[in-house]
Amino acid sequence: MDSGIRQPFEASAGGSRGELPSRVARALWWGPAALVLTVVGTSVLVAGTGRGWRLPAALALVLAQACALRWQVRAPVRVLAVNTTLGLAVWALLPAVSLTGALLAAQVTLCVLSATRPRRVSLGALAAMCVPAPLAFGAGGAGGAALYLLTVALAWMTGQWRRAQQARVRAEARRAVVEERARIAREVHDVVAHTLSVMVVQAGAADDVFTERPDQARQALRAIETGARSALGELRLLLRAFQPEAGEDEPGKPPEQRPSLARLEELADTVRATGMTVRVYREGTLDGLPAAVDLAAYRIVQEALTNTLRHAAGADEVRVRVTAVGESLEVTVVDNGRGRQAGSASAGSGRGLVGMEERARLVGGTLRAGSSPDGGFEVAARLPVGGVS
Repeated sequence: MDSGIRQPFEASAGGSRGELPSRVARALWWGPAALVLTVVGTSVLVAGTGRGWRLPAALALVLAQACALRWQVRAPVRVLAVNTTLGLAVWALLPAVSLTGALLAAQVTLCVLSATRPRRVSLGALAAMCVPAPLAFGAGGAGGAALYLLTVALAWMTGQWRRAQQARVRAEARRAVVEERARIAREVHDVVAHTLSVMVVQAGAADDVFTERPDQARQALRAIETGARSALGELRLLLRAFQPEAGEDEPGKPPEQRPSLARLEELADTVRATGMTVRVYREGTLDGLPAAVDLAAYRIVQEALTNTLRHAAGADEVRVRVTAVGESLEVTVVDNGRGRQAGSASAGSGRGLVGMEERARLVGGTLRAGSSPDGGFEVAARLPVGGVS
């Protein structure tokens, strides 16, 4: 599996169509607002000197445009209409300010609208923004009109490029989830097949000794009950994880070859062979974990170690801690690297982190990945033990 980019990652539900995280929304206000106040405000100050009341009126309109950008992510169509009107008013007060400059805020909003709304909506907005082109032609001739239309088209195309980029990221994340679920389905199939095979053997043994040795028969029946409860939990997980695209199941593996926390030292040894120091700490009782939780924890550790080898710049040590606390299992993997390597953003696609988060989510757990307070990179997962089976 492709390892993810080493950047802070929190498991969270995706927003609805057209919505952006609040951090991005704030950036799309302050940045463009500063640009509009600087560029258009300076032009107005230069063009409005000695024009009496027109200068403060135009400055107030520029300030209103900057304030309107606050809502351009939530309601870009309305903000575009407002900023177009205000920009035309600025140009009417001070014709020395070019129409392209006066409508700078509207062009910024057109870019955001193009990136966050369907193409049919953004094409309508693009057409509306082209309507004032004759005014630019009247004020600056063919050159003025061409400049205005070019900046409007560039704003729209920039938004389309950003929209396509976001669509590719979402498609890659969905593909990673589907592949991870298919892999989980195959592995859970192995676990359930093994459990049911043991139940069949126990049932046959109970039938053989049912009359002569009832105590031994009861013991076999209790083992069947325990195995059935475990298999039921695994089947629930399988039904949640199964996808039609998963294809045919791979042949099952013997229990001693199945990924498990019992083989954690073997996993650590493969990383130690590269020269990395791996320290493994176990706390609490780790025997008897539900097979789904055991498998998820192992895969999370495996992917985190792979990320360390591929993306931890300067890391020479990684600590793996697995702790059983009450009704949950805590898994932490921390390296001592300097964080993301230069260029790693292009080397990974984020699918490793998506896969780990999907592993944790399907067993009812949570996962956090990001910079460690002591430096380096940390992956921390909490997996419930009591509610799986």
